Amino acid sequence: MKINADLHIHSKYSMACSKKMDLPTIAEEAAKKGIDLVATGDCIHPKWMKEIRDNAIDDEKIIIGNTNFIITTEVEDNSRVHHLLILPSISKAEELAERLSKHCNLMADGRPTVRLNGHDIAEIAKDINAMIGPCHAFTPWTAMYAYHDSLKSCYGDMTDYVSFLELGLSADSNYADRISELHRLTFLSNSDAHSPYSNKLAREFNQMEVPDISFEGLKKAILRENNYKVTLNIGFYPQEGKYNESACIKCFTHYSFEECLASNWKCTKCNGLVKKGVKDRVNELANFDEPMHPDHRPPYLHLMPLSEIIMMALGHASINTKGVQTAWNGLMERYDNELNVLLKAEVSEMDFLDKRVANAILAFREKKLIIHPGGGGQYGHIEIPQNIKEEEPATQKKNQSSLFDF
Repeated sequence: MKINADLHIHSKYSMACSKKMDLPTIAEEAAKKGIDLVATGDCIHPKWMKEIRDNAIDDEKIIIGNTNFIITTEVEDNSRVHHLLILPSISKAEELAERLSKHCNLMADGRPTVRLNGHDIAEIAKDINAMIGPCHAFTPWTAMYAYHDSLKSCYGDMTDYVSFLELGLSADSNYADRISELHRLTFLSNSDAHSPYSNKLAREFNQMEVPDISFEGLKKAILRENNYKVTLNIGFYPQEGKYNESACIKCFTHYSFEECLASNWKCTKCNGLVKKGVKDRVNELANFDEPMHPDHRPPYLHLMPLSEIIMMALGHASINTKGVQTAWNGLMERYDNELNVLLKAEVSEMDFLDKRVANAILAFREKKLIIHPGGGGQYGHIEIPQNIKEEEPATQKKNQSSLFDF
């Protein structure tokens, strides 16, 4: 069976997270995005663990409405590297909490900082039969490749146990597959959502072929056993991420790699710190000038939240305006979830919308958008050409094939 899965989010007990990040709200919003399986996140935080346990059917199964949950947590090691752990059961999460409690304060944050290195955390993950891999592996502050030049440097003799790598918002498969040591790993594209709403939850996700919706089914897909696997990675254009290009963290001026070296990573405009972008970091690490995809690598589909497409089309400053919400709700009522709108629905049948919205959805499908790269902690942004906004839908193509038709 094919499912859509977002395997990295946070709860209301993580810093800088919405208080609406509770399990019922996450379940409801995931369904609107067409997501079948979503991470719990933060499973070793005592208060969140209680909520997980209260909503669980049994030790392994958590289902609310039509949404299934998989037990996960993100932890930060003593080098500031973030790791994603996917666990088989609540009892194993409790075991993990007990072992990590000796090395951190579990109540301090849903994503705890532990006084252990990547090797030690991977060893514990193996002991409890959890899967582990680096989160948002290329970002410059809290990622494996921010502090290490290789998997071996981070995980030592536990490297072979690492089964996946999370790409993060500023990278895709074309970036990561320029690095030969990553070819054996399954790539995951997850949202790392701090809010349950449509522009955050499942802004990146994975389409998978699994035998069933369970930890063991998910494990088979990630390990690519018995022809089960990730069949599609879905996420941002890398340029949309906050750290795609090297840029100043104060004024967000972008610099080439050569300019960064010449200025010793100081901004020539405000003297702020210039943070190395993912694009430049990949160039440093790459073994290949062009991506070399292994046979098991699925396609990567670039997607963006429907609410942001509507916002751009209407020229509004927020996704929360009445105009954006009215259009979004109307599309949900007719097409059930965002994926159906973005990938499958006939644009020619969207005549109940402001024509600018239908035109913007079509422009997204036909890749006619202008992308302005992010950097220094500022998201990139996408622009719809003015002439496309103003076209009459009747002049455009009537029959659009699904972007899932690979």
